[in-house]
This record gives sequence, structure tokens and C-alpha cells, in this order.
Amino acid sequence: MKSRAYLLMLFVVAVWGATFVVVKDALRDASPLAFNLARMTMAFVVLAVVYRRHWGRMNWSQVGAGAVVGFFLAMGYQFQTAGLARTTPSKSAFITGMVVVLVPLFSVVGWLRPRGARAPGWNAFLGAGLAFVGILLLTLPSAGWFPNFSDAGLGDLLSFGCAIGFAFHCLALGHLSPRIGFQPLALLQVGFCAVFMAASMPLLEHPFLHLTARLCAALAVAAVLATAAAFSIQSWAQSVLPATHTALLLTLEPVFAWLTAYLFYGERLGARSAGGAVLILAGIAVTELLPQAHPATAHEA
Repeated sequence: MKSRAYLLMLFVVAVWGATFVVVKDALRDASPLAFNLARMTMAFVVLAVVYRRHWGRMNWSQVGAGAVVGFFLAMGYQFQTAGLARTTPSKSAFITGMVVVLVPLFSVVGWLRPRGARAPGWNAFLGAGLAFVGILLLTLPSAGWFPNFSDAGLGDLLSFGCAIGFAFHCLALGHLSPRIGFQPLALLQVGFCAVFMAASMPLLEHPFLHLTARLCAALAVAAVLATAAAFSIQSWAQSVLPATHTALLLTLEPVFAWLTAYLFYGERLGARSAGGAVLILAGIAVTELLPQAHPATAHEA
């Protein structure tokens, strides 16, 4: 059982890493938020069919929980995809990986911590410091090793906003998921995520969507594999595997993203950017190697 869970989670992480490149390529044919809405709507339809037996068992408490979790999920994806359109897939993935550092940091605030969770330890603060330095090296332009704060990229800043959104999504799940089955929660959060995306899209961009083979393939991968299937697999696997093992597997997501970007785009990291990426991974590892207040999750593009 555990071996199957490890293999399936490794598959999910590889899919999530690869989607950074897939989505980046598809954004030539769609605006970022229009792509998100199409993706989440398709994922909701798939989940609605797969979990159709759970429709009649839902109550208003579950609907409210789905709305809260779906709001933060939409926040994370809107920032992430908008940032991905303005930065490279590997940068977006490494910055998104900061979510596993931000969750324990935010857990310093008592009312944000799930019931029974412990306050973050020293390793969470050390990990956050390492990851922050890594982000500076990875994202801020510089003539040498010292970053130029006056010229930060908008795509990188939006990507960091996505990490904040996903961190609050993790904390919301920590409060609500123990009281709700994963099937209705997965269905409702994706459904409400699509609703919030539809409401925010006209305010944030002039949407466009040109149906091409490349766009349709990316939507199919992102909606079916990277959202509907991946969320279901992760929900099951986390009931079998220790939280720290799952979190460490999820730290491989930016590595898979960089490998995919290297293979398909020939994207290379310079010495300074590579040093920043290594520091981010080190910060994530330091944060997650010891048990933490709440198991953090990462998200695909």
C-alpha cells in the first residue's frame, strides 16, 4: 500500500512539475486567467461525474468549507498563471515551492494554526531565511551576486503572491479537511475556485482564448491529470503516508519543472540563479525534514 502511495505521489509531483512548461507554452494562445477558468471548469466537470454519488450527501457546512478553500485555491492559481506568463517555468516553480516554508511561518499566528498543531520550530525560521536569500539570487537582476532591488520582475512578484495564496489554502485545508470527506471537499473547492476565477477575470485582464491543438492538449493535461486526478491521488496518499514524507516528495516539483524546461526549452540556470535554486531547495528541506505544525502541500502550475 505504501509503495503504491509513494509511486503515485511521485507521478503527481512529476506531472505538476511538467505542467509549468505545458502551461507556459499554452499561454501563447490564451490569456492567463481565461486559461485558468477553462482549466478549472473542465476539472470540475470531471470531478462532478466521478463523485456524482456525493452530490446528495452535501450539507451547508460542507458548501461553506468548499467556498473558503476554493477562494484561496483561486487566489493561488490566478497569481501563479499570471506570473508564469511573465517569467520562466523554472523560476515560477522554485518560487511556488516556497509554500512549504510559508505554511509553518504563518503558523506562528495561533488562530491560523489547525487545532492541535504545534508552533513552528527553529528549523522553520532557518528554512525561511535560506529560501528568501535563494529567491533574491534567483529572481532579482544583478551584475554580480548582489541583487538590484529596483528592477524586480513582475512575474516573480506575482509568483510569490501565488505562494502566499497556496499557503493559506493549506492552512484552510488543515482546519476543514478533518471534518469533511475528501471527495466532496475536492469537488466543492474546485467548483468554487472556478466561480471566483470567473468573477475576478473581467476585473484583472482582457481575456482571450484561441482554440488550437496546443491549447486543447494543455487544458486536457492541466484539468484532468494535474487537477482532477492529482488532487484525488494526493488526498488518498496523504491518508497513507507520513506527512513529512509527502512534503519531501513535493519539494521535487521545482526539480521536475526545471528538468522539463531544460529538455523542451533548453533553459539553463546561470551560476547565480542555480545557487538561488539550491538555497530554496535547502530551505524547503530544512523546514520539512523535522515534523512541523502542519503538512504543507505544493501545487502545479
